[in-house]
Amino acid sequence: MAEILAVEVVDLVKAYGPNRAVNGLSFTVPAGSVTALLGPNGAGKTTTVEICEGFRRADAGTVLVLGRDPVADAAALRPRVGVMLQSGGMYPGARAGEMLRLVAAHHAHPLDPDTLLERVGLDGTAARTPFRRLSGGQKQLLSLAMAIVGRPELVFLDEPTAGLDVRARHATWDLVEELRAAGVTVVLTTHAMDEAERLADQVVIVDRGAVVAAGTPAELTRGGADGELRFRAPSGLDLDQLLAALPDGSRASERAGGHYIVRGTVDPAFLAAVTAWCAGNGVLPTDLRVEQRSLEDVFVDLTGSELAP
Repeated sequence: MAEILAVEVVDLVKAYGPNRAVNGLSFTVPAGSVTALLGPNGAGKTTTVEICEGFRRADAGTVLVLGRDPVADAAALRPRVGVMLQSGGMYPGARAGEMLRLVAAHHAHPLDPDTLLERVGLDGTAARTPFRRLSGGQKQLLSLAMAIVGRPELVFLDEPTAGLDVRARHATWDLVEELRAAGVTVVLTTHAMDEAERLADQVVIVDRGAVVAAGTPAELTRGGADGELRFRAPSGLDLDQLLAALPDGSRASERAGGHYIVRGTVDPAFLAAVTAWCAGNGVLPTDLRVEQRSLEDVFVDLTGSELAP
């Protein structure tokens, strides 16, 4: 049986003058799944999402959202798709509760606004507060509530936990998981690796306007090196000398603060070779541990960039 797709993007191109923000990008989003789009700033993910939402037109390629063209069929898609707007889509003087009730009134069978406000922690005083006076985190929570109050089949969430405290962040994760359990498809952009690893059924990594990797978090972290040996030591170790003492195909890198990662077939002989090299060069490695690659490691390897905090 063929997989049902909520979003299908094929060979998407979008240019701004001579610069191609999106350059032949392709990916699909299965219905009822959570897909996380990751990429450095300027990678093209925001433009891609805005095209899927119908806010921008593609220069070339095909985009289908729930089987329809997001621009030509915008009116038909509007009640079926939730979009997490940023502050530009809000009325600064309107109270939080009023805004959510206004959005709910445009849908046939919305969630109860008061219950949803309580669910996201915006009941009581917050519900009566004008949008411009809400904190950054409260604005995020209101935007999330507005995206889902209409019971959408598909929802686009842009950095849904940015600016939230730990409690609100975890509550938002629980809400996304509830959406998936209810059969709602979620496409989210995030800079939080733990968020992507916990929530996403699939991760799409975008760089320079194209997809550089896609798969489940487990698939992406299994790829490449067999394992990692991590340790801390003084900055500036001669990694070429270290690699000369290790089996062919090994790799080594230094992150900020003298944090070293050595990748290869990590077995007792590999560990002994690394520690012997350190001993021979008067280096005392600390916090030495064997790990599997993290999603952040995969991201850095593929894009050469650290995700912004």
